[in-house]
Amino acid sequence: MSNPKLVIVDGVRTPFCKMGTDLAPLAADEIGRVAVNALLTKNDLDPKLIDEVIIGCVGNPNESANIGRVIALRAGVPESVPAITVSRNCASGMEAFTQAYEKMCAGRGDVFVVGGVESMSNYPLIYNESAKAKFSKLGRARSLGQKLSTLLSFRPSDFAPKIALQMGLSDPVCGMNMGQTAELLAREGGLSRETQDNFALASHQKAAAAQERLSEEITPVYHNGKALVTDNGVRAEQSEAALQKLRPVFDRKHGTVTAGNASQITDGAVALLVMTEEKATALGLIPIGVMTGYAYAGCDPIRMGLGPVFAMAQAQERTGLRLDQADLVEINEAFAAQVLACVQAAGSEKFARKVLGRPTPLGDIPLDKLNVNGGGIALGHPVGATGARLVLTSLKELQRRKQKRALVSLCVGGGQGAAIWLEVL
Repeated sequence: MSNPKLVIVDGVRTPFCKMGTDLAPLAADEIGRVAVNALLTKNDLDPKLIDEVIIGCVGNPNESANIGRVIALRAGVPESVPAITVSRNCASGMEAFTQAYEKMCAGRGDVFVVGGVESMSNYPLIYNESAKAKFSKLGRARSLGQKLSTLLSFRPSDFAPKIALQMGLSDPVCGMNMGQTAELLAREGGLSRETQDNFALASHQKAAAAQERLSEEITPVYHNGKALVTDNGVRAEQSEAALQKLRPVFDRKHGTVTAGNASQITDGAVALLVMTEEKATALGLIPIGVMTGYAYAGCDPIRMGLGPVFAMAQAQERTGLRLDQADLVEINEAFAAQVLACVQAAGSEKFARKVLGRPTPLGDIPLDKLNVNGGGIALGHPVGATGARLVLTSLKELQRRKQKRALVSLCVGGGQGAAIWLEVL
């Protein structure tokens, strides 16, 4: 018996908003609730038909343990429907998507709501061990004297917490943060600051030109009497001169990676309705696309940005599909240097033989097929949600162009890559 086909019936997302801006007052579970509720309402789906809700999230909030379950319940999914939160760093939204397929193949369901959410604005501050011990002692104090004594024991160093976001963007195994890995790829690939800035400028230009198209996938978020309807990180007025003024962030003296040619730190959520092809037919639903294959791959953590190339190679082995058969290609823009390094590696015979262990390169990635609506540099990168956005954006763009096939991918902190082949039906 062949495995069922995973079809994507529909999807919605919230606007992607820069950290500390429009979505910052909202908790992650509320941002996710908006997306899931809008998806169910738009498709008039009886939530009792859902077999499971699967949500990707990297910085799972302390106040919403298993945020997937919290989102599901608050979005109106019956309490009898189970929900789970998954994490594969930047590929968490893809992990939610592919886990639905694996559950289908195992006979564990036919209808799933999947996606991802992240409120990077609300990542916590973490107090050091000394401060935690004193706060704990303060909580146990009974008399006024004990409380005063404990309060007087605090020192300024106790109020210098670690930043969870900063810690999350660092790899404890290789000892480098994500920006440093991008700097390494830039040096090894001879990618100049000008080349990276030009790529970043193109991301903003493409995203600005695509605002009307992208609005088709966005559901409004209402807060304080205001409807948030657009991604607020896109800078239509971005210029090469403005990008050149920015200082390198990760290597002040010799670096080329700046805040302008790296992805934005972002809040947002995505929700997709996926099911077996047979179930969609039975419900009279017309899918927007189907997944035809996928792969996750590991690589050197210090070159984690090359992860998409490793995953693309494995996906080709599993599906037989070649790069030149893709009408659209998405490589998430964690950094301009990282995407450009992937383009180099995909077309390199030396990389194919020496690193991938294959006789021929994956192939060229034409820039007119790559990230045609901009990417994380302009649109933002809410890490738990981006993987699901790539699926949604690519399928809608294929429909508009009346084209057939997309290859979507992203790099994953810790040295991994993810790649998914999608087709319109």
